[in-house]
Amino acid sequence: MRKKKIVIPAIIIVVLAAFSFWYFSSSSSSEVTYRFEKVQRGDIQVTVTATGTLSADTTVQVGTQVSGILSKINADFNSKVKKGEVIAQIDPTVLQANVHDAEATLQRAQAQANNSKRVFERTKILFDKGLASQQDYDAALSAQESDQAQVKSSQVGLERARINLAYATIRAPIDGVVISRAVDVGQTVAASLSAPTLFTIANDLTKMQVQANVDEADIGNVQVGQEVTFTVDAYPDQTFHGVVKQIRLLPQTVQNVVNYTVMIDVPNKDMKLLPGMTATVTILVSKKESVLKVPTIALRYQPLPDQIEQRKDSAGNSQDSARAARRRAFMQRMQEGGGGGGMEGMQRAMQARNFGRVWVLGKDKKLQSVFVRTGLSDGTYTEITQGKIQEGEQIVIGQLSSSAAAQANSFGGRGGMRMRF
Repeated sequence: MRKKKIVIPAIIIVVLAAFSFWYFSSSSSSEVTYRFEKVQRGDIQVTVTATGTLSADTTVQVGTQVSGILSKINADFNSKVKKGEVIAQIDPTVLQANVHDAEATLQRAQAQANNSKRVFERTKILFDKGLASQQDYDAALSAQESDQAQVKSSQVGLERARINLAYATIRAPIDGVVISRAVDVGQTVAASLSAPTLFTIANDLTKMQVQANVDEADIGNVQVGQEVTFTVDAYPDQTFHGVVKQIRLLPQTVQNVVNYTVMIDVPNKDMKLLPGMTATVTILVSKKESVLKVPTIALRYQPLPDQIEQRKDSAGNSQDSARAARRRAFMQRMQEGGGGGGMEGMQRAMQARNFGRVWVLGKDKKLQSVFVRTGLSDGTYTEITQGKIQEGEQIVIGQLSSSAAAQANSFGGRGGMRMRF
């Protein structure tokens, strides 16, 4: 009985070992299944994406240069105002009193100047007759000049008081719409250190602008005059259009990320766009229509050496030999120009010179390379400007072993990836 217990596990181990040997041997010898995609003809466009904030084309903050209590406010949120229109009034009582005080000071200075003038005239007569000294004459002349200067100073003080009184009446500096009101009637405003903001007026809301923050890696592709499309959260199904107006040179660093402000002009005739909205911006850098294009992943695919068809030169055909020699020389130049050895260095050199290579399946189930010249790329597709490929031709973009595909289908896997247990 004990001997039987020992035999059964041994049999199980032998069976598992045989199954493992069969499984891995069948996996290693499985046929490779390639993933294909057709060469297409269509449009390719390169864009730069960013986010920004909508604002009016011209926005003016209206403040006050004098302190006092607001006695009247004639404009509210969304009020349309004209240039020169009175929108607020500061209590002028104190300012009017300052004007009266300045007037009295001017009158006092004028009276003093008149008296100095009369004294100087009498002293001059006596000096001409030899009855007054030179010192008396100079003192009278100096007093007259000083009093005349005091009159001018008093006149300036009166003018300043009148200007401050005029500043108590706050007028709209431009035609526009009041988008912000920061004060109420009875509130005291102090303009001792800086002018407080009372109103914010937008010039014309039918002409808006977007201040987009573009990353430093993309700013080199942005130019004035490029077309822009953007969306806002308020209208997710509607696309708005604009034009790049200005690229500001001042960088802005936020969390070690350098951005540049790009100003975009936006028409807003239907008044749907409001100041402060967040816009998701797409700037059109370049676009080509109806071009031959391939998936970019096809240009990056590199098969194993045993999957590539080995081309042999024809001994009796000098043209084939010359073509093969040129191909080898080209490959060598690419490897040397890539700054590194192997296929990776060659691929870098080819990309730098707008060259690429795609793979097609030959008659003997081996892959054949086709060299192409690339153009515009949007990251997903790349334009083919030269090369012996045609629209509708199947090119390889990846591979999947047949055993892995069968296993993925058996266990419900996706993407052709092997499910390991």
